[in-house]
This record gives sequence, C-alpha cells and structure tokens, in this order.
Amino acid sequence: MNDQRSRWCESVELQIPFHDIDPLEICWHGHYVRYFEIARMALLHAIGYDYPEMRASGYAWPVIELHVRYARPLRYRQRIVVEAAVVEWENRFKIDYTIRDLESGVRLTRAHTVQVAVNMATGDMSLISPDILAEKLGVK
Repeated sequence: MNDQRSRWCESVELQIPFHDIDPLEICWHGHYVRYFEIARMALLHAIGYDYPEMRASGYAWPVIELHVRYARPLRYRQRIVVEAAVVEWENRFKIDYTIRDLESGVRLTRAHTVQVAVNMATGDMSLISPDILAEKLGVK
C-alpha cells in the first residue's frame, strides 16, 4: 500500500491568512477543515474524480467521519503544506491528511476523513465502493 499511497497523494501549499486567526493569534481550529478540503479537491482532481465527475457517475460521497489531531498551532502568515492521501477505497473512501510547516517540514496536524458512496437516484448508501472509484484509482 505504501507504493499506492505515494501514487494517490497530492499536496498544496497555503499561507495562513489574517481572517483565520483567533483572538489568541493562532489559527482557529475550525478553519483546518477548509485546508483539508482544498487538499482533497487537488487529490480528487488528480485522479479524475472531482465533484463534477462524482455527480456524473451518479454517486455523492458525503463525509461521515472527521478526526483531527492538532499537534502545534498554525499562525498568521505561516506557510504550510497540506497533504491528502488515499489510504482506503474498497468499502469506504478514507483520506489521511498531514499539515507541515513549509520551511522546517515539522508536522503540525494529522487528520483523516471517511466518505461513503451514496446512490444519488435512490439515496441508498453503498456497502462497497462503486467500480468507478477503483477505475479512477487505476486498480480496475
């Protein structure tokens, strides 16, 4: 899976803006989710299964779980790298995230999301990921 992880991984560089800072002069914890989403969108685009392609395939992929481990705070104007990597896809779509300081490479945050396929026509959740995901990941 380690070879696959590097194959199904994308990263984006961001700078923490002033409007994301709280009164304690650190990035408010809720903004991290937006940073994960930016990296997830880059990953989905790279595999050819971004939101328009999901819609066209007939499946929605709602996030059903989010776990975040904040190790060090993000600060105003800090440059970061947010990495998103597919770690599970057969029964659910799990993506791991790592936020690192761009300059030092120090890990600041780890997280993961879990998404499941929902048939848009019926509203039914799939117990296994539809073939389209495996096709986009190049394993089918």
